[in-house]
Amino acid sequence: MPLDVPTFTKEFNRARDRIRGGQPVDIAAEQERLRAMVPADASEHDRSWTARVIASLSEPPPPAREWSELYHEAGRIHAAAYPVDGTVEEQITALQQARRRIWEIADRAPADEEADIRAMTRALEHLENELRDPSCPEQDE
Repeated sequence: MPLDVPTFTKEFNRARDRIRGGQPVDIAAEQERLRAMVPADASEHDRSWTARVIASLSEPPPPAREWSELYHEAGRIHAAAYPVDGTVEEQITALQQARRRIWEIADRAPADEEADIRAMTRALEHLENELRDPSCPEQDE
């Protein structure tokens, strides 16, 4: 009987979420439950990758990403750009200014944060485009 990959994957993800969810969980029991899902006659490939991912459940998760103050500053600018009151032109101006300021911050940011900071401008750009022409939804490029 072949491995039911979608079901195994779904159950693995649920187990991982329970383990990382902050509540006490019997990791060995979770791993044993997943091992029982792998048929004895599964392919060597399926036995190998399922064994690796099951074993990974006992590894501590990586530490949470610690962002620089520049990243947080860009996030504050991004958040403040949304509730702008005023005319359409005033809203567009506020969005343009926020995007410009975020790009300037990205220019000064550590290399591993630069792209994430620049990505904050995409939603602002979409809002600006919608304000400019609400009848024309943007197409993905």
